[in-house]
Amino acid sequence: MEFTLFHLVITQTFQGFPVVKQNENGKNGVIFVDIRHLEYFSEAAKQLSFTKAAATLHVSQPSLSKAIKQLEDELGVPLFYRSKQLVLTDAGKAVLINAKSVLDAFHNLNSELKDVKDLKKGEIKIGIPPIIGAAFFSSVISRYKEKHPEVKLLLNEVGSKMIKQGVEDGSLDIGLICNLPHRKEEMFEIIEVIHDPLTLVTDRDHPLAAKESIDVSELENEPFILYREDFTLHDKILEECANKGFHPNIVCQSSQRDFMIEMVAAKLGCALLPSKIAGNIIDPMLAVIPLKNSNLSLELGMVWKKNKYLPFAVREFIDMSTHLLAGEEMSIY
Repeated sequence: MEFTLFHLVITQTFQGFPVVKQNENGKNGVIFVDIRHLEYFSEAAKQLSFTKAAATLHVSQPSLSKAIKQLEDELGVPLFYRSKQLVLTDAGKAVLINAKSVLDAFHNLNSELKDVKDLKKGEIKIGIPPIIGAAFFSSVISRYKEKHPEVKLLLNEVGSKMIKQGVEDGSLDIGLICNLPHRKEEMFEIIEVIHDPLTLVTDRDHPLAAKESIDVSELENEPFILYREDFTLHDKILEECANKGFHPNIVCQSSQRDFMIEMVAAKLGCALLPSKIAGNIIDPMLAVIPLKNSNLSLELGMVWKKNKYLPFAVREFIDMSTHLLAGEEMSIY
């Protein structure tokens, strides 16, 4: 009998989901499948092993095997070829294609109902790149905590690549990233919240300090203090210098902007920093000069996983952060 999976829909009973399939007379019938059986099947299809799937799900192998056999009986088709290693049948492949969306919908429903139950409670796991820093983000956190004191905020300071990976695998709810793609990536929702041009920071005694603006080409013979290689701005600055016909003389690399500023003050070299960071420098021995004929800038975006249910607390944080980060009246760094 040919297996036809028409659609999968979560029911409000939390017991299972209805599957429409054809019976032997070619007529459609509806059967209800236990959601746990679908989870067991999906994990077994992923591991291609009942033993590994049972260990991952923390259930006994006989229980998992029995559940999958029951699922096969309910659907009227075998889902696996059972040999030394499990192999999906055509029917198994058809079920697996739909299984992820079914389980995601079920988990989203559970999250949404829990959200309704615990309305303004919960926790938010946030990834922050080092260039932003705790001093800046404390303003967002303090305002959010004033409004939602029962929500727990868990901050993790890592690079943009790790933030995107964490959002993708669910270890982070949202993150701030600096390397915004030219087009939206399929798995993420991205909002640009900052576009901040870079400026030159040098010591007050440097001949360039008297200029009103400066072209990057004029820095060819200057020692550079740069962000580390794992920072997007590192690559952007190298690319800009290459476009101007030279490779910068890099004498220091750091992930800490305060250290970079101290090195400039020590006359080790010059640095290219976002204007809002440079504008907050209070050292009278340093000069800040705008760049001309340059598109160098810090782009900061907020990212979260597409098609994933966002709890109330997370949605509120995104809304508040977007407004605060983009607010011209705030000194955001």
